[in-house]
Amino acid sequence: MSDTSHLTDQQSSWSDVRDSANKLLTYCRSNDWAGYDPYDALNSPLFKALPVLDRQIPRLVLTQLLKRSPFSVRKILGVPKTQNPKAMALFLTALLRAPELANEETISSIKSRLIALRSPSSPYWCWGYSFPWQTRTLLVPRAVPNLVCSVFVGNALLDLYDRRRDEDCRAMAATTAEYILNELYWTKGSVAGLGYPLPSMRHQIHNANLLGAAFLTRVYTLSGNEKCLEAAMKLARYSASCQRSDGSWAYGEGSTQQWVDNFHTGYNLSALQQIDRLLETNEFEERIRQGFGFYRTHFFLEDGTARYFHNKTYPVDIHCVAQSIITLLEFRHLHPDNVELALRVFQWAKSHMWDERGFFFYRVLRGCTIRTSYMRWSQAWMLLALSTLLGERVEDNLRADFRSGFARVATGMK
Repeated sequence: MSDTSHLTDQQSSWSDVRDSANKLLTYCRSNDWAGYDPYDALNSPLFKALPVLDRQIPRLVLTQLLKRSPFSVRKILGVPKTQNPKAMALFLTALLRAPELANEETISSIKSRLIALRSPSSPYWCWGYSFPWQTRTLLVPRAVPNLVCSVFVGNALLDLYDRRRDEDCRAMAATTAEYILNELYWTKGSVAGLGYPLPSMRHQIHNANLLGAAFLTRVYTLSGNEKCLEAAMKLARYSASCQRSDGSWAYGEGSTQQWVDNFHTGYNLSALQQIDRLLETNEFEERIRQGFGFYRTHFFLEDGTARYFHNKTYPVDIHCVAQSIITLLEFRHLHPDNVELALRVFQWAKSHMWDERGFFFYRVLRGCTIRTSYMRWSQAWMLLALSTLLGERVEDNLRADFRSGFARVATGMK
């Protein structure tokens, strides 16, 4: 392929990214940012109408059936579309990364929704999912706060603080950190963890630890709260030490948590890099390099397919697609072809997982495609991925303009 045709293909890809982002944004906005979720089966009024079903096993079975079904029956079951706090946080971060996509009024509106969606049962600013969900042992009511929702919202608020110097956002994020320290953080000897998915559950889950640690580090840099830094480093150092010799992380340390997947690995790498960057250290640099080497080697096919697991391709999940794009761009300094691979991942998803109505499908399986539109899991993550790509394009243009200007100055000096 000639340099000219290669450049033309890249320009076409960037144009496709921009057009897809605009169509996706229009779809999400026209639905008032509300939609279905892979785990929202228990929002069905069926459980109130038939109390005999409102038990652990039926709840688990229906949740898995709706999640895995290639056909969407949520409308038949009366499952409502809802605004999910984590999705709203992802939308906010996406729009702040690519300001060309939205105006200040839209951004302020999403901030207002996040405030309204706060968990009402907690004195802290924290958030939970917009649906009840059943674990193996107990039922978690709707809006009960949890680590992951709260961290994503807290980070989005700090993104808005960085943009506007909005002190309300910084104050809310500070109490989110207090929630993590006071309700979720625990240590036992050399082990440190965060209660997840509930405060009482002392699992050793590495993406939870590292997401929480990165957020606490960010709050520390703004507040000087030494408790945040102390907890963050204990969490990060413990989970970093659990990295395997090949650079991978198991999801967790439990015997049933030994899988290695795409997007949780991406979370781990991004969190460690954020900690190093915020603290101006290179403590985790070698682990990041080793982990990214594993990530790039094991989670992609040559055509841009983003694999879910490190040792098998299917299912191809849109969340993995989105996180792949984000991770490749965040670590573009570690491989010269990361941006090109991120574009191939996008193009594969556009060819295999895009609906012309303006949204992305959930999963491609070996024998079929699950075409359900999920607002949090699919659309919010893909809007963030596309906005990150658009931001990379802007930075690339700025770098090119700088190099061109520098060359003109250098030529003029001769």
